[in-house]
Amino acid sequence: MLERSVEFALSQRLLVLLLVVLIAVAGTQAFRQLPIDAFPDISPTQVKLILKVPGMTPEEVEARVLIPLEYELLGIPRQAVLRSAAKYAIADVTIDFEEGTDIYWARQQVAERFGSFAGDLPEGAVGGLAPIATPLSDLFMFTIEGGGLSLEERRTLLDWVIRPALRTLPGVADVNALGGRVRTFEVVPDRGAMAAAGVTLAELDEAITRNNGNDGAGRLDSGEEALVVRAVGAVSSLGELEAIVVRSSPDGVVRIGDVATVRDGTLTRYGAVTKDGQGEAVEGLVIGLRGADANQVVRGVKTRLAELEPSLPAGVRLEVFYDRSELVDRAVGTVKRALLEAAVIVVLLLLVFLGQVRAALVVATTLPLSALLTFILMRQTGLSANLMSLGGLAIAIGMLVDAAVVVVENTVARLQDARSELPKLHVVYRAVAEVARPVGAGILIICLVFLPLLTLQGLEGKLFSPVAMTIIFALSASLLLALTVVPVIASIALKPGSHREPWLMRGLMPVYERALEWALAHPRIVAAGATLAIVLAGIAYAGIGKTFMPTMDEGDLLVQTEKLPSINLQSSVAADLKMQQALLAEIPELRHTIARVGSDELGFDPMGLNETDMFLVLAPKDEWQVPDKTALMDRMRTVLDRFVGTAHAFTQPIEMRVSEMLTGARGDLAVKIFGSDLERLGELAAQVEAILREIDGAEDVYTLTNSGVQYLELEIDRLAAGRAGFDVASLQAELRAQVEGLHAGVVLESGRRIPLVIRGDERLRSLPERFEDLRIAAPSGGTARVGDLATVQLVEGPVKVNRENASRFTLVQANVAGRDLVGYVDEAQSRVAEQVQLPPGYRIAWGGQFENQQRAAARLSLVVPAALGLIFLVLFSTFGSVRQALLVLANVPFALVGGVLALWVTREYLSVPASVGFIALLGIAVLNALVMVSHFNQLVDSGVPLEQAVREGARRRLRPVLMTASITAFGLVPLLFASGPGSEIQRPLAIVVVGGLITSTALTLLMLPLMFHRFGAAKRAAGTVQ
Repeated sequence: MLERSVEFALSQRLLVLLLVVLIAVAGTQAFRQLPIDAFPDISPTQVKLILKVPGMTPEEVEARVLIPLEYELLGIPRQAVLRSAAKYAIADVTIDFEEGTDIYWARQQVAERFGSFAGDLPEGAVGGLAPIATPLSDLFMFTIEGGGLSLEERRTLLDWVIRPALRTLPGVADVNALGGRVRTFEVVPDRGAMAAAGVTLAELDEAITRNNGNDGAGRLDSGEEALVVRAVGAVSSLGELEAIVVRSSPDGVVRIGDVATVRDGTLTRYGAVTKDGQGEAVEGLVIGLRGADANQVVRGVKTRLAELEPSLPAGVRLEVFYDRSELVDRAVGTVKRALLEAAVIVVLLLLVFLGQVRAALVVATTLPLSALLTFILMRQTGLSANLMSLGGLAIAIGMLVDAAVVVVENTVARLQDARSELPKLHVVYRAVAEVARPVGAGILIICLVFLPLLTLQGLEGKLFSPVAMTIIFALSASLLLALTVVPVIASIALKPGSHREPWLMRGLMPVYERALEWALAHPRIVAAGATLAIVLAGIAYAGIGKTFMPTMDEGDLLVQTEKLPSINLQSSVAADLKMQQALLAEIPELRHTIARVGSDELGFDPMGLNETDMFLVLAPKDEWQVPDKTALMDRMRTVLDRFVGTAHAFTQPIEMRVSEMLTGARGDLAVKIFGSDLERLGELAAQVEAILREIDGAEDVYTLTNSGVQYLELEIDRLAAGRAGFDVASLQAELRAQVEGLHAGVVLESGRRIPLVIRGDERLRSLPERFEDLRIAAPSGGTARVGDLATVQLVEGPVKVNRENASRFTLVQANVAGRDLVGYVDEAQSRVAEQVQLPPGYRIAWGGQFENQQRAAARLSLVVPAALGLIFLVLFSTFGSVRQALLVLANVPFALVGGVLALWVTREYLSVPASVGFIALLGIAVLNALVMVSHFNQLVDSGVPLEQAVREGARRRLRPVLMTASITAFGLVPLLFASGPGSEIQRPLAIVVVGGLITSTALTLLMLPLMFHRFGAAKRAAGTVQ
C-alpha cells in the first residue's frame, strides 16, 4: 500500500502540488482559529453547589445542610468524589465525576437531587449551582481607584455598571465582586417604641413585605382601546418606606417611621479587599466559562472596559493587576520561539549532513507542511494551542524530518548510482519504495510509544494527552508527506549524477569505520562496556529523586496567611494592611499587593475571616536584587515571620487553583486525617504537622487551626419564651434581626435591586456583653429581656468542618523544596506510622501532588509494557522474525542509560515530563535500529555475504542514523535553554531525550552491527519464524 501511494504521487505530480497549496491555505486558517490558552483544559467534570445560610455556625451548617444533602448526592451515578465544607453561614459542596462525563448531564443530575432536597433547607438559605466555570477560570482581575468615591460607591459602580456590561460577553461565566460595602435600605427597630405600640418584629416584616410591590388589575375598555390597570405600591425611597402603616386602629395608625429608624445601610460583610497597605479596595474578578478561549475573553473584556471608560465618574480608573492573556502570551511565546529556533537548527543540520542545498530544502519542506496539517487536525479534534500541545510540536520537530531524511538520503544515493538510461522518475520511485516499509513501520512505532500518554488519568492525563496527540498528528502528517510530497519535489529538484560527499561525512566516515572494525574484532570488550553502562545507569537511577511535575513559574506570587481563628474582620483587615506595608517597604522587587480576606461574593472560595490570599505583583526580573524567585520568597518569609500569631505559605494563582481542584487542598503534600471527633482530629493534625516540620525539605507546613472561634451561645428557655409569646423560630428570627439582619425584600431604584433589611442598632453589634440585657418587643405585650428568655454563655467552636465522601477530615499541608517529593513523603509516612497512634475508626490519606505522582507512576508501569508489546508485534510483522524483533528492542535499555545519566548529571528529578522523554526516546531508538536492520536484511537477501553486508550496511546507514539522532537532539536544544513560563516542564523531557540519543546512537552504530552479525542474520525462510 505504501508503494502504491508513492506511485500515485509520482504519476499525479501536479495534483499533489495543488494539494500542497490547499494544505498551506487550510492550515494557516486553522491556526488562526485555534483557541489559545496557557494550559489545556485540565479541570475534571466538576459541579459546585454554594449555599448561604445566614447566622449558622459550621457545625449547624454541617448538621442541617451538608449531611442530609450528601445523602441525596452520594447516589448520583459516575461520581468520583464528593467534598464539602461547612463554614460560618456557608455550605460549599463539590462533586467530581469520572473522566468523560458530560458536564451538562452531571449538572442535571445534581440539580435534580438538590431540587428534591431544597424544601428541607433551613429558612433563609439561598444559593444553588455555581456557574459552569473551572478553578482555572480566574482570567482578569482589577481594582476600582480614584474619583474620590467611597467604598459603597465603588461597589455600586462595580455591581450595577461594570459587572452587567462584562457578563454579556461571550465566554464570561460571571464577574465576582469583592470588597467594598453593598448598599441597603435599613430598618432599625426602636424596641421601646415597638413595645409601646405593641408591634412585633413579625408584624413589621409582614407590613414591609405586603406594602412593597406593583401589580396589574387587568384591562378596562375605553372606546376602541384597552387600558391596562396598574396598582403601583413598590417602595422607591426612604420616605415611602417610613410611611408604610404597620397597624391601624380607631385611635390612629402606627407607621414604620413611628417604631423604627429608616436609613441607608450596608449588608453584613463576610470579607474585604485591601491594597498596597493604604486601605480597603473594591476588586472585580472576571470568571471565564469552561472551555472558553482565554485570550479571546480577555480581549473582549479589555474592549468593553475601554468602551465603558467615558461613562465612568470623573477620575475613576480601573487598575488591572492580573491578566491571564499575559501569561498565555509568555507561555505560548516560549514554545513558539523554541519551534522557530529548532526549525533553523534542523535546516542547518540538513545542509551539513546532505551537503546539497536542494536536498536539504526538499527535506525541510516537511517542517511547515507537517505543522500546518497538525493545526488542521488540532482544529478538527478541538485541541487548543497551548503550552503542552505546541510543546508536543516542539518535541516532535526533530522527528518530523526523520522519514523525509531517510527517503531523500536514499534518493540522492540512488541518483548518484543510477544508470543514465533509467528515467529519473523511475529511480526516485525505486529509491522511495526501498525504504517505504521500514520508514512507515518506524513512524508507526513512534506513534505507538506515545499511546500510553493517552491512557493517563487526572491532571497528568489532561496535561500530556495533548502532547501525545500533537506528536501523533505531526508524525502521521510527516509520513504522509514523505511518501507523497517529498518524492514529487525530489523528482523535480534533485538532479542525477555523482555528488561529492559533504565534508562532515568525509571526516566522520574513516573514524566510524575504524571504530566499527575494532568493535567487530573485540565483541567481548564491547559487551562488557555496554553492561557496565547499564550498571552505572542503575546506580544513578537509585540516586535520582522522584516528583510529580516541575513547578511552572507563572510570573506572579500569592501568599496565603492564616491568623487566630477568633479574629474579627476589622482586625484581620488591619493585620493585612500591616503585612502589606512591611513587604512593600522591605522588598524592592514588589510593586503592588492586593489581599482578599474572607469569603467572596459568589462563594467560589469561602475562606474564613482569619484567612487571606495576598496577590503579589512583582517587578520585571531585570530589576530584581535577588537571583531567583526562591531567594525572593525567602526574603518575604523573613518579613512575614515577624508577625506573631500568623502562618503563611507561598503559591501561584494557577498552581493554587489546580491543587484545590484536584485534591481539595493547596500544596505539594496534603495529609488528610479522617475521623469523627473534631477535637481529636485537631490533636492528630498537630502531631502530624510537628513531624512534617522536622523532616528535611519541608516548607510552608501548616494546618488550619480549627478551634478557638468564640460563639455567644443562647440556649433558649422554652417555658420563659412561651410566657412572653415567643416560639423558638420567632425568637431566633428576632435575634437574627438584631445582629445579622432580616431580609425583607428589595427596593427597585433606577433598575438596581437594593436589598431591604431589618436590622438592630449597630452599637449593639460591637458590645456583646450588653446582648444579655437587650430588651425586645414580646408578642404577649411589653418587652422581654434576652437574658430572661435564654441562658447566654461564651463557648468555643470550629472554624470549619471539612468532609469527603460523607466523612469528616482535617488537613495538614506542606510544600517540599530542595529534595524530591517522593523521598520526602516516604520518610514522612514512616515517621508518622511510628509516632502517631490513630484511634479506632481514624485513618490517614496522603494526597496533593504526591497523589498525582503515584497515580501516574502506577498507570505508566502498566501501559508502557503494553506499548512495548505492540511495538514487538509491528517489528515482527516487518521482519517476520522474532529474533530480529528482539534484536531491535535490545536498543531500548541503552537508550534509557543515557537518559538516566543525563538526569543524574543535571540533578533533575524523575517527573512525568521526564517519563514522557523516556517514552519518546524509546520510539527514536527503535526507529534507528529498524532502519539499519532493514538495510542489513536487504543486502543479505540480495546475496551479499554476511560480513560484507554488516560493514557495508553500517557504513551506508551512518548518515541517516546520525542525521535522525542529531536533528532530534539539536531540535530540542532550544527547550533546554528556554526560560519563559512552561520551560520548567519541557526541560526534563529535553534532557532525557538528548542524553538518551547519545548512548542510543552509539549502540545503533557499534553494538547493533555486532549483534546482527552474531544473532540476527539467520535465514528467513518463507513462513518460518525464528
